[in-house]
Amino acid sequence: MGPIRGQKRKRKIVEKKVDRSGGSGGGSSSTSSEKDEQPKDWWDEFSRRITGPLSRSKSLKKFESVFKISRKTFNYICSLVKEDMIKSSPFSAANGKSLGLNDQVAVALRRLGSGESLVIIGETFGINQSSVSQITWRFIESMEKRGLCHLKWPSTEAEMTEVKSKFEKMRGLPNCCGAIDTTHIAMCLPTVDNSNDVWYDSENNHSMILQAIVDPDMRFRDIVTGWPGSVNESSALRSSGFFNLCEKGNRLSGKKIQLCKGSELREYIIGDVGFPLLPWLVTPYQGKHLSESKSEFNKRHFATRMVAQRALARLKEMWGILQGTMWRPDTNRLPRIILVCCLLHNIVIDMEDEVQDEMPLTHHHDPGYKQQICDSVDKKASMLRDKLSLYLSGSLPP
Repeated sequence: MGPIRGQKRKRKIVEKKVDRSGGSGGGSSSTSSEKDEQPKDWWDEFSRRITGPLSRSKSLKKFESVFKISRKTFNYICSLVKEDMIKSSPFSAANGKSLGLNDQVAVALRRLGSGESLVIIGETFGINQSSVSQITWRFIESMEKRGLCHLKWPSTEAEMTEVKSKFEKMRGLPNCCGAIDTTHIAMCLPTVDNSNDVWYDSENNHSMILQAIVDPDMRFRDIVTGWPGSVNESSALRSSGFFNLCEKGNRLSGKKIQLCKGSELREYIIGDVGFPLLPWLVTPYQGKHLSESKSEFNKRHFATRMVAQRALARLKEMWGILQGTMWRPDTNRLPRIILVCCLLHNIVIDMEDEVQDEMPLTHHHDPGYKQQICDSVDKKASMLRDKLSLYLSGSLPP
């Protein structure tokens, strides 16, 4: 994974026990009808405390409609962060009741998933906005530590073989290990502060970029974030740890395949024309009046790299805090929010969460942004792309 700017060490907080008994006051006796009205599980009770517009939603009773994940995935996330979320100072709702593990995770997930303000989240769940902020950051810090295992480059030959096989089944590209793309996280920053000018991107918006390498299942395998929107795709790539690993031969250095006699194809990733053409990064042909084999190559290339665009679109759709324009975020902290949203995105995939199947599939993750163009071409890479193009068209001599 690439560098995440803005990381800070956490302060240790005195451990306190959280009362999660949920017991009610009053007498010990109750009628059978009263017992029937008691909530069956945590969600039954929690959903009754929700107020505001969300409480009037017809689909409120359906857990998945509020958090966009299944209870199975929610429970797994709770198990990941449990140690960090319950060992620190407890939080209380407006009614004075302590918030348990599930309550705190629900608040954090709703904040990240909906993108609603601290005030709205607080009003919805009966918590002051300061607590919403603290709970969310406690969750983010825990996920940074506990969830990184869900965002990693394939570590075994068998795992990489599966990735390459799935890519090849898409549109025939052999030995492909990933698709790379970049998206902008829009921000609203004070214009009176000249230091914020660096965040202006090509469309004259304040933004931070997220560059991601994706596998065939839309899982993020490597990310780089924290760079201002003024940094183009090529520069962000060249400044990444992934780039350095590839240039040193420590990544994308696995098995080669033979295209024809005397011509081998190494492992590589694919990206659009905003990236440089490199021995390990294959981009499409540019220009008009391309040959039939080159045009066919571009079609296959586009259809295959679409998985990266869909992954970024799904990320923003699932985790609404990254969608739209963020109001004056802390640019040192924002990369950590982006990272955790990427981890949660991958967890949903790893858990084979069926809720994701109900979401619309789109590839429009950066509306309003024009395609960047990079003219950097490695000559050896260009020759290899030509051979790959002929190979896919069946025109390459044996």
